[in-house]
Amino acid sequence: MKFVLLPRRWLAERTLGWLNCSRRSSKSYERLTCTDETWIHIAITRIILRRLT
Repeated sequence: MKFVLLPRRWLAERTLGWLNCSRRSSKSYERLTCTDETWIHIAITRIILRRLT
């Protein structure tokens, strides 16, 4: 089996690294998955707003 570099894997790893900086996203404290998704959206929005300013 030969090693094959995945084309954009670093993009997913970088995004997950940014999300881990948000303490709420690092562990799942919520009962509902929709609540977890909402916290991920909030974390990404904070990252984008921080970059825009």
